[in-house]
Amino acid sequence: MQLIAKDSDRNVALMLDGFDYPAILVSADYEILATNELYTETFGEIPRDRGSRCYEVSHGYRVPCDQAGESCPLLACKSSGSKERVLHIHSTPRGKEHVDVEMLPIRGEDGELKYFVEILKPVTIASAEFSTQQMVGRSPAFNRLVEMINLVSSRDTSVLLMGESGTGKELAAKAIHDASPRHKHTMVTVECAGLTETLFESELFGHVKGAFTGAVSNKPGLLENAEGGTLFLDEIGDVPLGMQVKLLRLIETGSYRAVGSTQLKRAQFRLICATHKNLMEQVASGAFREDLYYRINAFPIVLPPLRERREDVGLIAKSILRKLSPDENYRLTDSGIKMLSACHFAGNVRELRNVLERATIFAHSNIIDFKILERCLLDAAPRKKIPETFVWEDLKTREARYLNDLLSHCEGDKAQAAKIAGISLRSFYRKLGLIQQ
Repeated sequence: MQLIAKDSDRNVALMLDGFDYPAILVSADYEILATNELYTETFGEIPRDRGSRCYEVSHGYRVPCDQAGESCPLLACKSSGSKERVLHIHSTPRGKEHVDVEMLPIRGEDGELKYFVEILKPVTIASAEFSTQQMVGRSPAFNRLVEMINLVSSRDTSVLLMGESGTGKELAAKAIHDASPRHKHTMVTVECAGLTETLFESELFGHVKGAFTGAVSNKPGLLENAEGGTLFLDEIGDVPLGMQVKLLRLIETGSYRAVGSTQLKRAQFRLICATHKNLMEQVASGAFREDLYYRINAFPIVLPPLRERREDVGLIAKSILRKLSPDENYRLTDSGIKMLSACHFAGNVRELRNVLERATIFAHSNIIDFKILERCLLDAAPRKKIPETFVWEDLKTREARYLNDLLSHCEGDKAQAAKIAGISLRSFYRKLGLIQQ
């Protein structure tokens, strides 16, 4: 234990070594009073010669997190008087890293909040720096996605990943699997798009010899490979209607039969599904079973499109270039990053990857600037032009319309509206106040 403040805090600080994660003791005015050994090993020592504040050490801020545009767990803890949790990006000896922060309040003898224990759990499912294997990003939209994945990964709950094509749903599914207790087993991906009912059933459940023309031997299904692990059904909205009944039975009973067999088999797996379609519309039209929809939609996660996380484009682009050509060491100029960040990218990360792959072909050196990217973008599909009569709204007016429509949709339930908007209830009230001024 490293005690930074006065000896009178020692008894309270001793509890830090009882935690299995890095932890610090913080005063009500954000001063770090002590750290445990795990914190020192993970994040380094904190200077003893001055009163260091948590927001200074973790983020390099001069003001508390809530004044710097982020949610502050200590402030939330003061407000609620109970445990609070938030996902932050912290500065570490290794660079920027995602950290799951849990804040615990401690009351003094007079009943007033006196200390706060901040437990910091490093998040390994995403990177705030370069990565050729993980999801990367630092934007608020991306952090909310990581927080959702981090919350559900330790459970066996079925997850439905929704979002536009190219937003990285398979990468998100892999992150959930890798952070789950099932990570030592296999994650099996089934591409549902384009499969007929017969092919889908045979691929998933397997078949026995003679089950149909061409079945010259027994063939195990993908379900057997996923035993103990994760089954990822990509584009679940394309599963044939007739097959949906059998899929529902599999989820409800955990049992199935290979095509042409009477033998009942058991399956043990965690289910993750993904789609770019609106399944509720498909349910309404009769193209997707309602009972199956509610079975797979226990924990929905919406992946944000690239245009909602523009500040991540530069980091994503650098990671893609490293993966495309690990030995070439391509470098994006600031002007190039600025150009990419301004693009719409209807195909999201997949389209960005195509643009960058073209750029590596056009580039005469390892430098990729806006001129090369301009050529790549001009060669791409033409963008839809905004009509000359189009009138741009100011941001305040647009936000006001969005919040009012959302509140109307939620029938006045501000908590539900705030949840859908992806902001805290406090922020929602504040934005409503700003609108009404």
